Amino acid sequence: MIGAIALLCLCQLAGEIIHRLSGLPLPGPVIGMVLLLGWFALMPRERPTLSAVTGWLTAHLSIMFVPAAVGLVEQGPLLARYGPALVVATMISTLLTLIVAVTVFRLAARRIPAKDEAP
Repeated sequence: MIGAIALLCLCQLAGEIIHRLSGLPLPGPVIGMVLLLGWFALMPRERPTLSAVTGWLTAHLSIMFVPAAVGLVEQGPLLARYGPALVVATMISTLLTLIVAVTVFRLAARRIPAKDEAP
């Protein structure tokens, strides 16, 4: 279990290093996931161990949010001052994201013929 967690951390660290040294426009964790995928291609026997570890981590994912919640509590005065504006900005950006996503989906759906239609 420790080895699998170390592998996850090592891939993420390597991804961060590659990102910072190369200036690639991809986040370090994404590069780390690609490295992990390459590791799986080379060492397929590692999959069961890592599956067990990632299942455990996913089951206890709520623990990962405790530091963020503590940070929010510590920033109470700032949230009281800027909170309403943050809520409005979040709602507007979410609505705009939904509108853009629906529009793109509809445009893409028009370009792809249905299976029962002749091309």
